This record gives sequence, structure tokens and C-alpha cells, in this order.
Amino acid sequence: MTDKNQNIDIQIQKESGASGKSKLAQYQDLVVGSRSLWFLLKFELIGLLFSRIPGALGLVLRKIFYPMILGQVGHGVVFGMDVWFRHPKKIRIGAGTIIDDGALLDAKGSANSGVTLGENCYIGRGSVLSCKEGDIIFGDYVNLSTWCNISSNSSITIGEKTLLGPFTSLFATTHNFDDPEIAVLDQGWTSKGIKIGANCWLGARVAVLDGVTIGDDTVVGTAALVTADLPDRVVAVGSPARVARERKPGGAQGRGGQSSDS
Repeated sequence: MTDKNQNIDIQIQKESGASGKSKLAQYQDLVVGSRSLWFLLKFELIGLLFSRIPGALGLVLRKIFYPMILGQVGHGVVFGMDVWFRHPKKIRIGAGTIIDDGALLDAKGSANSGVTLGENCYIGRGSVLSCKEGDIIFGDYVNLSTWCNISSNSSITIGEKTLLGPFTSLFATTHNFDDPEIAVLDQGWTSKGIKIGANCWLGARVAVLDGVTIGDDTVVGTAALVTADLPDRVVAVGSPARVARERKPGGAQGRGGQSSDS
């Protein structure tokens, strides 16, 4: 992972107060990701007309119209009600993926690639995927439960068939705070990124901090705080998370920590 630094954080309140920009330009840069008036019109009308239509009719209409504003949408993608996008041209969604009600996919940034979801992923109700000049990349069959928070100032990657339980959080950023005479908000940030392997299971309310790599086939127990790398095929529990046992083929694993339902 490569460190990424910025002296001034990407903050909505700073952008909204930027001088030399009209309110329309500020909105386009923060939300739409394009200065094209034609694209702005499409973005606004599609959200206004179709985002809150309930039932099967809403699913069909969103399936037809949402690909017109997104970067790439595979066959059979399902969009629930009140799904919202920022910088939608930098959002790519693989075939068969389901995005449940109230999710936010935010690909915001001036030089990043944005959000890429593999095939047959599931993004749970109320979950937020937020890029702040970073990228978020999911392999196939990644499953996010309800109210997950994925925040990337550099890079977050999750391998195929990994499960994240409800209220799980991944924070690929660290705010600088060395000088107590300067507000933390004004000291910028550093980001190394987060990488989670394939076939993992992170239980409910797990938090993973910046710079962490979690190996393939690893399970992290409920409410664990992951501050350091975890190897392949282990069960980790606690705050900070520690390896409780190895996962062995055939189920010969002995007793150890348990994870929560995803």
C-alpha cells in the first residue's frame, strides 16, 4: 500500500464556501461530477422521477433509467428505493448485483477511479460507500449487510465472497492530530488503504482501521477493532483484534471465538 497525504481534507463545507464558484458549479463538482448541463438535467430528472417509486414498477423503471447516468451497469442489476449516487459516471456495477433501499454510492474525487462492484454483490439497506479521492473495489459476491460504512481516501479492496455484518465500518484514512493548537479538522489526513481478502467474514460492528490487510478465509468476531494485519485462515476477536485460533480444513478447529450473523 502507498501512503496518500493531503493537507486539506475533502469537506463539503469547504467546497460549499469556495470563492469564485457559483452554487450550481459547487453542486456539480460535489454531487454530479460533471459540468455538463445536459448530464445534470438527466441526473436530476431520473432521481426525481424514479428513486422513490415503490414495488415492482419502481424496480423496473430504475433498471431501465439508472444505467443512463452510471458508468457501467451489468445485466440484472436491482436498485431499491432511495438509492443515491454521487459522481455516478465513476460507478461501475457488475451483473446480478443488488443494491437495497437507502444505500449511497459516492465516487467523489477529481483524479480517482471511483466505485467498482463485481458481479452478484449485495449492498445492504442504508450502507454507504464513500470515496474521498479514493477508490472502492469489490470482487464478485461481496455481501454487505445493513448500515455498513466504507470510507476510502486512497483504496479499499474486498475479495470475492466476503461477508460484512451489520454496522461494519472500514476507514481508509487517518486524521492528523499532532498539533493540539490546531483543530484536527484543519490538519489534513494520511491514507494507506485497506485490503480484505476473499472468503472472509467480518461480524456485526467490526471496525477496520487504515493500513490494515486481512488475509483470505479469515473470520473477525463481533465488535472487534482491527488495527493490525491479520493472516490467512484465522479467527480474530477483541479490541484490538487478536488471533484466537486457526481455521483448518475439515472443521478440525477446536474451540475459539465466534463471529456474529452477518
